[in-house]
Amino acid sequence: MFRALSSTTVRWRPLEGEGLEHLTLRASNASFGAAIRAESVVIGERDSVAYGVRYRIDCDAGWRVTALTVETMDGRSLHLLSDGSGHWRTAEGAALPRFDGCIDVDLAGTPFTNTLPIRRLGLDSRFGTVTLRMLYVPFDTFEPSVDGQRYTCIEDGRLYRYAADDLSFTADLPVDEDGLVIDYPTLFGRLSPETI
Repeated sequence: MFRALSSTTVRWRPLEGEGLEHLTLRASNASFGAAIRAESVVIGERDSVAYGVRYRIDCDAGWRVTALTVETMDGRSLHLLSDGSGHWRTAEGAALPRFDGCIDVDLAGTPFTNTLPIRRLGLDSRFGTVTLRMLYVPFDTFEPSVDGQRYTCIEDGRLYRYAADDLSFTADLPVDEDGLVIDYPTLFGRLSPETI
């Protein structure tokens, strides 16, 4: 359904306010300890407060998150590790059982994390709707929490519906051949490759 991952760079901009995300996604080798690595810098504003964030997400070959690092330009950071099966721990090894069952992560301020469940599950139109527990990290507090989300494939390999578990927000997300969001209605627009 999606092409084999090669190194790719994409940029998104928020549709409201100022900002930009620059993301590099690549297949990694064993020296990185991950099969897939996403690295990104996001600058923007939320509620008139400017922020700058850098994140790295490592996944195994099945797109299961194994490590998450998020850092702000003002010195705050979050580093979590996962076994890829929904069991999380701190970088120091302390178990985080409240996140059990969260295989994917959702970071506020980026459309990239929608790619994780889309690629991991290989959703097609026969699946119906899948409900997931996500490890959600807001960029304002950096306090992770569990968030229920729903994904439905509308058009195989091309269009997916994201919905909050309580259905308070829904968006149809067109994706490219890598499963990366092209347009996120009301939130993000992707810049064309010619502008990168």
